[in-house]
Amino acid sequence: MTWVQYTLGIVTVLSAVVAVALVAMTVTRMVKIIRLGESDPTRTGPFGPRFATMLKETLGHTRMLKWTKVGVVHWLVMVGFGGLFLALIEAVVEVWNPTFHLPFIGEWSVYSLFVEILGIGTVVGIGALIVIRQLNNPRFQGRMSRFYGSNMGRAYFVEGIVFLEGLGILVVRGAKISLGAFDVPVWSAPVSYALSAILPASLTLVTVFAAVKVLSATIWLIVIAAKPTMGVAWHRFTAFPNIYFKRNDDGYKALGATRPMMSQGKPLDLEEADPDTDTFGVGKVEDFTWKGLLDFTTCTECGRCQSQCPAWNTEKPLSPKLLVNALRDHAYEKAPYLLAGGSRDMAVDEVGITGEGAEERLKAIPVDALEAAGRPLVGPEDMGGVIDPDILWSCTTCGACVEQCPVDIEHVDHIIDMRRYQVLIETEFPTELNSLFKNLENKGNPWGQNAKDRLEWTKGLGFEVPVVESELDADTEYLFWIGCAGAFDDGQKKTVRATAELLHRAGVNFAVLGSGETCTGDPARRSGNEFVFQMLAQQNVETLNTVFEGRETGTRKIVTTCPHCLNTLGREYPQLDGHYEVVHHTQLLNKLVREKKLVPVSAPAGEETGPVTYHDPCYLGRHNEVYEEPRALINATGASGTTTLTEMPRHGDRSMCCGAGGARMWMEERIGKRINFSRAEEAAETLTKAGGGSEPSGTLAVGCPFCRTMMTDGVNQTAGEAVQVQDVSQMLLTAVRRGDPAPEPAAAAETTAEDAPTTGTPAVATPEAEVAAEAAEQDPATPAGSDGAASTGTPASSGNGAPSGSSNGSSPEEATPERSNEN
Repeated sequence: MTWVQYTLGIVTVLSAVVAVALVAMTVTRMVKIIRLGESDPTRTGPFGPRFATMLKETLGHTRMLKWTKVGVVHWLVMVGFGGLFLALIEAVVEVWNPTFHLPFIGEWSVYSLFVEILGIGTVVGIGALIVIRQLNNPRFQGRMSRFYGSNMGRAYFVEGIVFLEGLGILVVRGAKISLGAFDVPVWSAPVSYALSAILPASLTLVTVFAAVKVLSATIWLIVIAAKPTMGVAWHRFTAFPNIYFKRNDDGYKALGATRPMMSQGKPLDLEEADPDTDTFGVGKVEDFTWKGLLDFTTCTECGRCQSQCPAWNTEKPLSPKLLVNALRDHAYEKAPYLLAGGSRDMAVDEVGITGEGAEERLKAIPVDALEAAGRPLVGPEDMGGVIDPDILWSCTTCGACVEQCPVDIEHVDHIIDMRRYQVLIETEFPTELNSLFKNLENKGNPWGQNAKDRLEWTKGLGFEVPVVESELDADTEYLFWIGCAGAFDDGQKKTVRATAELLHRAGVNFAVLGSGETCTGDPARRSGNEFVFQMLAQQNVETLNTVFEGRETGTRKIVTTCPHCLNTLGREYPQLDGHYEVVHHTQLLNKLVREKKLVPVSAPAGEETGPVTYHDPCYLGRHNEVYEEPRALINATGASGTTTLTEMPRHGDRSMCCGAGGARMWMEERIGKRINFSRAEEAAETLTKAGGGSEPSGTLAVGCPFCRTMMTDGVNQTAGEAVQVQDVSQMLLTAVRRGDPAPEPAAAAETTAEDAPTTGTPAVATPEAEVAAEAAEQDPATPAGSDGAASTGTPASSGNGAPSGSSNGSSPEEATPERSNEN
């Protein structure tokens, strides 16, 4: 044994011992910090489905492969990281004995090929990721880079170590082949044989190369042990439990239903809750569940969420990535205080470390931790807030961040939990929400209209719309949930009228609740007002359970034109013992078309309406994964003649939000560019290209009342009258009516509106004259962004109301955003 082998051997062994010891200490501390969070017993089982989901998402890289190129090369790196562990162990011994091989398999040709492939894959994979990072470097792309705000130095360190690890495998093998100490077929180590041709035969060279490989690994471990917030490195370990413990044990993403408000591991009963002992949302970082703290620890800072966020892409301060990073850093900074038993009440008075010796115990806590303990979780930067209010309230809950996150971080749940505390405890929320909450509480709808006006949409229909008095008739198949927008918004009335006529034509027996309907509570829950949500939801569940009394599962059917109602009725009401089979109108209408109960007819030559593009509603698409049915209906209508649907660049699970979700429909956009303007411009560009002209024309199809309102506003302000916004049901009705017998000349002259009745029979469910008169006299406050609302006009300047610098580092800038690509 030479002095080089002896010296490097001692150094590598000592470095390995130190690295393992430090990592063990850091992991122990990380577990203690994560366990500081609130309990959540819903995450613990069942084992089988959760374990299968973890294997599918990690080994199969199912979520990473949503971005195919990045997913493939990342898979190579991930497999190399785990698969080359035995090669690292072998390298530890090779430092002492350059001719050493693993027993039994060391010179087995199959194992040699396996190691060779992993080594090549690691080098190629990390090389590609390095190139991708540089092509998307914030130095060139500014805030439009998905790496904007990420710690680039840490990323470079990790990438460099991974490259060294992969290259080290190949070089060590090549040096051993050159030495004549590695006897395997050329086909099982082609790159290693190529390297051996340029490497001298030297025992010392093998020792040095092996030592470099071992030291690069141990130095990496020592560095990440000192940086528990280094998500770009730690996600290699924490991703597995984070995916295993995801919200839904069936593997479904954390979208759709919002988590019920929890306290002490149980859903909070607001009638018996005590603010002194129960947790109302999240007001301190330790109020997050332990899974929330694990989420923050796991963030890789890859920026996929940021690249897809509609708020960030319209120059608002919210970046899901930077929000999570800010919460992570705050949690770990505050941890020494919490681990010492520290706790403060709502008045920020110390209640955890008190009594004899309290002063000494507090002095033993690091100053940074004590300062972190005094910071409000949500508050302006000048008050030391961790999350600026503008960041919190910019979220539309569209779910793009959750959809794209490769490690299943539950951003939307965390945002709603923080909103709950701000609304229910702090009463700090945008002033516009005062009117929303008041209208929901007093009138049961965001518009503040009277319940007796909920049947006005039926005026002029040529058939009877049955209204449920108590229970559904035995022959009634569907309860048609009209929703607040369908009842009170002039634009959405066209949608529910078209849907009702189509159901009538198809012979579907349906009924409505009329004045028995009230808001499902979606805007209240997503704006954090859980109290109002539960009040409305319990009222609706009681009504619906009465309506469906005696009906078995599978026959309690509801159809609605509103994806927000669809989501709340179908996914959230089960939390309150309301179990129904809820479908979107496009799903039911598509079924009726397939069954030939509705037969659309294409427009004749010369009557084409121009190209069509479709805007995916967030709560229909990402939250409920309904993508194909609306598109099938659009293509079935033949609305664009021989031209099929033309997709916008951002569609499907990457669709751009309209800007109305998360109760943003009732809040003004005072920062950056309006989201609906950005989306309308994208639609206009798509229709212009599809039409082959210089100006946009055609149809923007929608499937949501909120989207209809926002897109109508956006199109009116950006594209003009040549682009019409229509619900899919209206397009289908137009196509179905083409198959009707030609009307008599006199009748044809009388039919002037698109919603004109198909028969002369007056509607049965017509409001009384005094009701109509009262409605005409009303001047209700319309929500921001609705048809004819105050949101029309020029967009607010990006600087109006913007903080000079937000606490998560994501303050808006003036640069015009461009759409991010897959890299």
